[in-house]
Amino acid sequence: MQKAERRKSRRYPSIAKVSLPQAFTGEALLKDLSITGCRIECTMHVDINEKSEYTITIHPEDNASIGNFDLLVDCKWSHSGNYSCDIGFDIKKSPGKRDFERYVDYLSWRNNN
Repeated sequence: MQKAERRKSRRYPSIAKVSLPQAFTGEALLKDLSITGCRIECTMHVDINEKSEYTITIHPEDNASIGNFDLLVDCKWSHSGNYSCDIGFDIKKSPGKRDFERYVDYLSWRNNN
């Protein structure tokens, strides 16, 4: 069984930008998002601790008409390649829960249309 088939919640592709100042300066790309987890991609090597808690700020694309929001996450894994680093997170909490839920709904709608 593949990892995507074992997930509790469906992940939706995203093109939002992400800030994670505890681990790196600059922005990364939110590759996918669900109500339980997300994956980001950085164009640099990131030294991140698995099993550590971080706060990431999501900057949704303009078409979503949703403001920035934070997610409290646990790093589950990271993979570095030649030119990028992918990092997977479990979402623990969202202080801006309403915007987070609206963004997941927007991604679901966009993915189905």
